[in-house]
Amino acid sequence: MRLLSHLLKRFVRSGRLTVLDHSGTRHIFGSGENGPDVTIRFTDKAVEREIFLNPELKSAEAYMDGRLVVENGGSIYDLLLLFSVNRTGLAAHPIQKSLRKAWKMLKRRHQANVVGVAADNARSHYDLPEAFYRLWLDEGMNYSCAYFSRPDEDLESAQINKLRHIAAKLKLEPGMTVAEIGSGWGSLAIYLAVHCGAKVTAINVSTDQLATARRRVEEAGVADKVTFVEIDYRKLEGQFDRVVSVGMMEHVGVAHFEDYFRTVRRLLKPGGFAMIHAIGRMSPPGSTAPFIRKYIFPGGYVPALSEVFAATEQAGLWVDDCEIWRLHYYWTIKAWRERFMAVREQVVAMQGERFARMWEFYLAAVELGFLHGSNMVYQLLLSSQRDDVPVIRDYIVDDERALAKRDKAALPA
Repeated sequence: MRLLSHLLKRFVRSGRLTVLDHSGTRHIFGSGENGPDVTIRFTDKAVEREIFLNPELKSAEAYMDGRLVVENGGSIYDLLLLFSVNRTGLAAHPIQKSLRKAWKMLKRRHQANVVGVAADNARSHYDLPEAFYRLWLDEGMNYSCAYFSRPDEDLESAQINKLRHIAAKLKLEPGMTVAEIGSGWGSLAIYLAVHCGAKVTAINVSTDQLATARRRVEEAGVADKVTFVEIDYRKLEGQFDRVVSVGMMEHVGVAHFEDYFRTVRRLLKPGGFAMIHAIGRMSPPGSTAPFIRKYIFPGGYVPALSEVFAATEQAGLWVDDCEIWRLHYYWTIKAWRERFMAVREQVVAMQGERFARMWEFYLAAVELGFLHGSNMVYQLLLSSQRDDVPVIRDYIVDDERALAKRDKAALPA
């Protein structure tokens, strides 16, 4: 415990961490003030050294393998909350600084999402059984940030708010063509077809997601308006009145940002415009956390806005509007984690205990990243010409209210 104790003494400033090492000896770090009080136990000696060398990855793996046990009725969320409120102390440790420097140097290699590799990376996450996601997502199977009118709004309503908000920004008229880059399980394409009369070509590289999306389009009665294509975004041909992309740019990789935005520009008809919704960071460029990179989103990266705007500049696109959602994803993932934990036994029966622990760790870590870290969500409106998007953004509110009235009118009495 000597090396790990050296790290934890510098790290834990708020709250208290009690560690029972492999021999049963108790080690206490922190004053217990301004943070949670958490007790953990290590089941073997090796895990202590592993966590010292790479705490962000090895603490996750140790929890997944049952080698790190949270005691006294606590949960991994409690431990990660303790980490979260002390995050600056961890980053300041010399070894952790060196690790982060190495990750930044290697990030282009980690995110080399060439055609084919990008598809494999996406399928590793999105081709999990549909039944797993249905256990804890909203009814519309929206797996991106919801838009809350208040923190305690239910998830179902907040996800519909998101679809409506995007539709309003797109300013669609019946018969307009839309290219959707990264279609998920089809909720946005269905909404744009049903409520706006748009003709949508939606692309995805996840075979399983596409199968579900095609079935849902048939059930919604808009199969004549929505076409799903299994293709990499760089291979899509044609031009469209609008381009929309939700939760896709995080999978592009920093080396391909210019490709992504040049593709967006190429797909737009003269006078058309695009709406991009993605996770970003308010801090300078960084790297993807090793646990997320290895187990959750291989090839993924959350960009700094400086990296996003540098790429739009090179692509020759006007950034006509930028909206920052600061807490909406925290509220979204909090709802996902709570719903996940309510069905955890079903997840274990379906996917196994180690998988359930991995997702429990992932959801808790990301939720806290949006609460205490630098993560947020941004929405951009992009165009080739400066006046392709209305120059006064009041239209968004007006169209959103009109869509809300139509949505309510369509509900059964």
